[in-house]
Formats: sequence, structure tokens, C-alpha cells
Amino acid sequence: MEMTLTELAAGLGADLHGDGDLRVCRVAELAHADAASLAFLADARYRPDLKRTSAAAVILRPGDLADCPVAALVCADPHLAFARAARLLHPTPPVVGGRHPSAVVDDQARVDASAWIGPLVVVEAGAEIGPRVFVGPGCVIGARCRIGEDSRLVARVTLCEGSVVGKRALLHPGCVIGREGFGFARDGQRWLRVPQLGRAVLGDDVEVGVNSAVDRGALGDTLIGDGVKIDSLIQIGHNVAIGENTAMAACSGVSGSTRIGRNCTIGGAVGMAGHLEIGDDVHFTGMAMVTRSFPESGAYSSGIPAMPSAEWRRAVVRFRQLDDLARRLKRLEETLVTNDQPLGQDKT
Repeated sequence: MEMTLTELAAGLGADLHGDGDLRVCRVAELAHADAASLAFLADARYRPDLKRTSAAAVILRPGDLADCPVAALVCADPHLAFARAARLLHPTPPVVGGRHPSAVVDDQARVDASAWIGPLVVVEAGAEIGPRVFVGPGCVIGARCRIGEDSRLVARVTLCEGSVVGKRALLHPGCVIGREGFGFARDGQRWLRVPQLGRAVLGDDVEVGVNSAVDRGALGDTLIGDGVKIDSLIQIGHNVAIGENTAMAACSGVSGSTRIGRNCTIGGAVGMAGHLEIGDDVHFTGMAMVTRSFPESGAYSSGIPAMPSAEWRRAVVRFRQLDDLARRLKRLEETLVTNDQPLGQDKT
């Protein structure tokens, strides 16, 4: 879509500096933008690109205006404004209702006339698909599933029996909602599967990334709150509850029955044990191993960052010596106590 800078400034609530009649039709990076592109600067590391950009205009903070050689849209949060501008310039195509000839839709399913059912889609009995829902190629909508209005299943999405998806959800290719959770009982030397009888329930405005899985509940439901954003390659175990507007980065996993509060952020490759209580506004950095509850808001970390290989090998050697060092320290303390010498003082 093409817009003038005056129209964009009004839509974003930004202050325009420059020719408001200039028109842009796409967004681009500072270094690769052309005269029809809109760029942004939110990170000071990219300020050198600002001085030589060929963009028609740049969204930036007031403090960066002096270095901008082109028109500018000035605001307090350039990244947020850029996201809104990108949605204006690159809108999602409207859904045109209909059904591809290769789709298989059970007679007992209810599909709104404005929804699109794509190629090779299967919709089973009792499923309900709301207005303007887009169901892309290869999706499977299980029996008694419900999908709210304006949701989009991009491709190869599987909704297992009874799953619920709210309004305006975005489910990316390969994600699986409502599969049977990982529940087994030990029977001697064998495992006996425990039937998973609950559902997976996703709220409004939820996004689930590529090849992520949300398990159904064992008895109650797995609950994903409104506005939750789940990245790619993430596993959500059975009976997990995630509060509104929490965001999880790729390759994370949450074990069964853990409850996560509202407005949390979960970094990449974070692992969570089961039956934990995570409060609101809790933030785990990447690779954190969460083995206990964190009811209080705050930022928490664990894991070892990358370092030069030689330094890492030396650290591993020291780590393997820690047990011996602890025993030697304990013997030294016992010797000092036996000699009636207070710890931490000379015997002179």
C-alpha cells in the first residue's frame, strides 16, 4: 500500500519533519532502503547507517533528528511506530470466503460463509469455524474444535479434538494444538499411557510459531491467555497455564502443570520444570534452567555464556576439582576448630 508521509505521521502520532507529500510503499532497513521506502532507527549501533541512508523517510527519536539526511517521523518509541507503519504499508490480504475443491469438510461441521478453507484441508464433525477465518493448505481441524473470528492458520496446522482457538489468532506452519500430553504411569518395567481428557484453549490474539506444540490437559485444560506470543519450536506441556501477554522465545519448554503469570518474557532455550508457580512480570533470560517457583516479579538468569575454548577448558578443569577442594577446606576448618583457633584469625 502507498501512503504519504503526512498520512503516516497522522496514523502513527509522530511529528513530521520534511515534505509531507512524499510517498512510501514499503518498509526497509536503513542500509538498503530506497526513495520509496520507510526505515527506522531504534538502536544506536545503526546510527552510521542513518547518515548515509537513501530512504524516503526515517522513524527516529528527537535526539537523532540532527543526523538524519532525509525526511523524519519523530516519536518516543521508533520500534513500536515502525511496527505500526509496517502493518499499514503491508496489510494482511482480506479473507475471501470459499472452499477449495480438494478440502474435505464433514457435513456436521459449521463453517462461516466468509471463512476460507484451503487446499487439502480436513474439517471433522462438530468443528466450528468463525467469520473471516483463514485455514491454509494442509490443515487438520479435529472434531469439536472451535476457531474464533479473523484467526489465521497459515499452513499444515493441526488442531486436535476439542481444541479452542480465540479471535485474531495467528498459527504458523506445522504447529500442533491439543495433542495428547506426555502422561504415563509406571507398570512394572513398562509405561502405561494415561488418557489425556482435557483440552487446549487459546485466547484471543494468541500467536504460535512454526512447529510448536501445546498439549491438551490431562483432566482440566491447558490455558493460553489472551495476547500470548509463542515462538517456534516450543513445547507447552499438559495443564500449563500462561497469563495474558506473556511472550516466549524459540526452543523453550514448559513442563506439565506449571503456571506462568501475566506480562512475562521467556528467553530462548529456557527450560521449566513442572508444577511451578511463576508470578506476573517475571523475565527469564536465554538458557535459564527454572527448577523452582518464582512468585516475585524481576529478571532471573542462569546458564553459562560462550567463551574462548581454552578458557572454557580451564574452567571445566577447575569445576571438576571443586569437590576435592571442598573436602580439603572442610578438613582445614576441622583442624582449626580442634586447635581452638577461631576461623578467619591468626593464631599469633
